[in-house]
Amino acid sequence: MAKTKSVPMRMCVACREMKPKKDMLRVVKTADGEIYADPTGKASGRGAYVCGAEECMKKLNLKKLLNRAFSTNVSAEVYADVEEGIKGND
Repeated sequence: MAKTKSVPMRMCVACREMKPKKDMLRVVKTADGEIYADPTGKASGRGAYVCGAEECMKKLNLKKLLNRAFSTNVSAEVYADVEEGIKGND
């Protein structure tokens, strides 16, 4: 019997749905407090994932969900970078 490789799943901070990790954009907070979009998904630090749905982007910005995910204030530039990162993945 051949083993099937499991697909890593992550939860979107906006819609709270589990989706494949490769279909999502990771936002990372490093140990020194820097927060940025991580298109590689490999940067060390605390990660939060966002899917590419337009409703999720609106909800992310409106409710400032990254602030909640990282328990700190996240700048508007980070939100803009995340939005650009999502558009770049399409």
